[in-house]
Amino acid sequence: MQDWLEVAIPVLQMLLIIVVAWVLHRLFRRLIKRASDHYEFPHELLMPINAVVRWLIIAGSLLLILERLGVSASVLWSAFTGFATVGAVAFFAAWSVLSNLFCAFLIFTVGPFRVGDHIEVLDTAEKPGALGRVVDINLLYTTLEDATVAEPGTLIQIPNSLIFQRVVRRWRMGTPVPADKLHQPAPAANDAASEPSPAPKSATFP
Repeated sequence: MQDWLEVAIPVLQMLLIIVVAWVLHRLFRRLIKRASDHYEFPHELLMPINAVVRWLIIAGSLLLILERLGVSASVLWSAFTGFATVGAVAFFAAWSVLSNLFCAFLIFTVGPFRVGDHIEVLDTAEKPGALGRVVDINLLYTTLEDATVAEPGTLIQIPNSLIFQRVVRRWRMGTPVPADKLHQPAPAANDAASEPSPAPKSATFP
C-alpha cells in the first residue's frame, strides 16, 4: 500500500498541475479576448500575446512537474538561469522588432490617433515632417497616405517606435487639414492657354 501511494500521489499531483494550467490558460485567453473587444485590438496583436501567455504557463507547469518527479531545485534553477540568459540575448538581438510591437500595443490601447485621422510626424514642432492620413496600423508600421504629393495613393510607412520618439500633430477624422500643409496643384494647361497672347508686331520694310 505504501509503495502504491508513493507512485499515486505524485501522479495525482502532476495531473492536478496539468488541469490547473489548462484552466489558467482558458481563463487568460478569455480575459485577453474581453480586453481585445473593449479596446478594439486587431487580430494580429492577439496572436503574440496569447503565445507568450501560453508558453509562460507551459514553462511553469513543466518546472512544477519536474519538481514532483524528484529533480532537485538546484538543477531547476540552473536550467532556468540558462534559459533566461538565452532569452535575454534573443531579446536584445530583436529589440527593434519588439519595440515596434510594444509601441503598436500602446497605440491601440492609449489611442494617440486612429485610422482615418491625419497626422504629421515632426522632428521638432517647427520643422515640417511626414504628413498624411492614417490608413493602417499593424504590429510594425503605421501607414500614411501622403498628403503632400500630387500622386494619389502614395504611402509612407513609419515604424511604430519612431512615432513615440517624435512630435505628432493630429487632426481627427473630419477635421480639415490647413491648406498650406497640403499639396497645391499646379496651374492647369488650359489656364495658361487662356491668357491673352501678345499682339504680333507689324512687318516693317527698309
